[in-house]
Amino acid sequence: MTPRGQFPDALSMGVIVDVRIPAHQFELGRRLPFHDGDSAELERVGTVGGGDVSVFSLSWMLPDGCVENPFVDADGYRLEVLEPFDGQELYVLAWEPTADPFFGLIDDYGGSVRCGTGTSDSWTFETRFPSHDAFASFRSSCEATEMGVDVERVYNPTRRGTGAWYGLTPRQRRTLELAVERGYYDIPRRCTTIELADELGISDQAVTERLRRGIVTFVTNALLFEEG
Repeated sequence: MTPRGQFPDALSMGVIVDVRIPAHQFELGRRLPFHDGDSAELERVGTVGGGDVSVFSLSWMLPDGCVENPFVDADGYRLEVLEPFDGQELYVLAWEPTADPFFGLIDDYGGSVRCGTGTSDSWTFETRFPSHDAFASFRSSCEATEMGVDVERVYNPTRRGTGAWYGLTPRQRRTLELAVERGYYDIPRRCTTIELADELGISDQAVTERLRRGIVTFVTNALLFEEG
């Protein structure tokens, strides 16, 4: 495998890729149990260990009868419980790059995980690689090991630090998408924030705030940003 450091400037340039992997093919997917039909979201919030280990917030409901920490005996993983928010449990999750072959390959080619969403069937991660060549090498290694990684989308970065979705968080993106799909922005409107809240399992106020923040973030990064 290509050693770390061969692809410089991994966080300042490069390409952003959405990749999907079956849940049973990597440790995080195997370890995290779900209620039927439920999902989880990961958002990168920082690093520890001199920047070698990424730390994520994990939004997920602990199934009834499940052990409190499914990673208690997993080498390289740490999980801490936070206070509930928006009707879901929140956790801080970190893993060593070598804790799993999938994450290890991403790290080997200078890549990083920015966020992800998962179910009992599969996970989709937004990843960043320093170049198309680095990503191509990662993809070739996945194919060689028959890891089952599928590429869903490939982007060039927009504004530095905003990612492929102009700085929108997965929750903001999902809420905006659902609002458009259900006709919230149609004239006349075909749904209300209360109906969106019921479908998302959150409060009416939380929906309104996500829409407001999502629109401000998108307009700021997509329309008001000028290169140079």
